[in-house]
Amino acid sequence: MSSVIQSRPWDVHRLPSAEGRVFLVTGGNAGIGYFVTEQLATTGAVVVLGSRDRAKADAAMASIRSRVPGAQVRHLLLDLADLASLKSAVDRLDVDRLDAVVHNAGVALDDPPRRETADGHELMFGTNHLGHFALTQWLAPLLSAAPAGRVVTVGSFAARSERLDLGDLESTRDYRPKRAYGRSKLAQMSFGFALDRRLRAAGSTVLSVVAHPGGALDSLTPSRPPVCATTPGRRLSSLPAALLVQGKEAGAWPVVRAVLDARVRGGQLWGPRVFGLRGMPRREPVPAHMADPVTAAGLWAASCAAAGAEPHLGFR
Repeated sequence: MSSVIQSRPWDVHRLPSAEGRVFLVTGGNAGIGYFVTEQLATTGAVVVLGSRDRAKADAAMASIRSRVPGAQVRHLLLDLADLASLKSAVDRLDVDRLDAVVHNAGVALDDPPRRETADGHELMFGTNHLGHFALTQWLAPLLSAAPAGRVVTVGSFAARSERLDLGDLESTRDYRPKRAYGRSKLAQMSFGFALDRRLRAAGSTVLSVVAHPGGALDSLTPSRPPVCATTPGRRLSSLPAALLVQGKEAGAWPVVRAVLDARVRGGQLWGPRVFGLRGMPRREPVPAHMADPVTAAGLWAASCAAAGAEPHLGFR
């Protein structure tokens, strides 16, 4: 039976059962994270929604339960911008293993002023990258306890045109919001590929996979009130854009496949089929600048120092 399932073409509308497994999705209350959580909930798994906003998490879980009968979803209070809080957050998970974590949560700033976390890190780099880097250390024992744990890092198409400046990772000298966001997502993706190399070298059973949603617009996203609402007029006016991009429900597909597909391997990159912007999920070539070992080593060392993490991140 397993060989039949393995050979069956991947169907985003007919996901395999994941009953008995436990997944954590950071930022699962909105955007791509919400739809990843909703889709994973259809598999019978326990899906933990990591969010710093309890009210938004409650609204997201109510929406999922209304659409997925018997959905096993619960909330974990999680603030990636507060590095000191992450260990206690993981302790509150109260599980003996974790089958996958989806590093999805993130912030994006459009206005020029540079902002910092309470720890003094540039907000986008500190939340999107450092928060997930530190979280991985505390989750390592739970991921290692699973038969085949996975770390799925959600990157961005915006990272393709950016390059990391190891001398100014937190944009203290030349801050531009869009560039800082793209670099924070590139840092995440570089981390995902570097983590895979380190896991393989250590002989770990945990896989590290990177996925991205392509071009995912709110205006092409199905309504999930009160989580998100798209008026018919707004959706109609955006239909021309659907030739190139898609909504966030479809943007979640590569991430969900990276979590569930038994054929996925560590170190792979998954994204939408059509120009990396829209369509069914497929494996993509990894751009050289995202997997450069010299840059990754510099980023890893700087991240350990900034997050107070051990170089092995708890994986033995």
